Amino acid sequence: MKIISILNQKGGVGKTTTAINLAASLAILEKKTLLIDYDPQANATTGLSNFGLENDFSIYEAMSGIKSIKSVISKTNLEYMHFIKSDTNLVGCEVELVNIRNREKTLLKLINKVKKDYQFIIIDCPPSLGLLTLNSLTASTDVLIPIQSEFFALEGLKSLQETINIVKENINSKLSILGILITMHSKRLRLSKKVENLLKKNFKNKLFKTKINRNIRLAEAPDDGKPAIMYDVNCSGAKNYMQLAMEILK
Repeated sequence: MKIISILNQKGGVGKTTTAINLAASLAILEKKTLLIDYDPQANATTGLSNFGLENDFSIYEAMSGIKSIKSVISKTNLEYMHFIKSDTNLVGCEVELVNIRNREKTLLKLINKVKKDYQFIIIDCPPSLGLLTLNSLTASTDVLIPIQSEFFALEGLKSLQETINIVKENINSKLSILGILITMHSKRLRLSKKVENLLKKNFKNKLFKTKINRNIRLAEAPDDGKPAIMYDVNCSGAKNYMQLAMEILK
């Protein structure tokens, strides 16, 4: 089983879009999947607002010990996909965790109680490298890094790699980079090709073959409160994420 943190400290790179649509694609392929919205901005929760969620509790209640992890899990409109909401209370969690012993293992302890029920657990991380992200990396087997095909996208990649290596050396030796995913890709732009070539050169065996193309329907789906594949199964964004799920399964 894989526990995948979807992480990039740079915002606006398609992190939440990737978390939602990869989880939905794996579920459609009949892989039991749990998606955790672990970002206080709660974008994944908003993006699935019309997707059969019936649980009012969030990951914050589980992290703070108010509720068990099982009691905050919600079913969705996909049989094989479950979901844990987030809300702004999660911001306070970083402060609350500061004085707790082994604070970086709080999420790991929760996930250990339910991981036998799933083949994949996907964690949508906050766009920062704070205590919440450290918890996510401690609990994960893999990291998936979405990266926009623009020049500045490469800038934060080095510090992100360093953070992953520090966690691997000191806390979680099982952690590895599953892959780097190019998002918001435009075949027509010369810059997109240039960024892709730079990534190939620097991370050749870590770059997914699948690229997520710029796609209006993919951008519209969160407004409708569901994954792209349930919004427009034939749109290129939905097809790209299904391709990514199959690439990961291989």
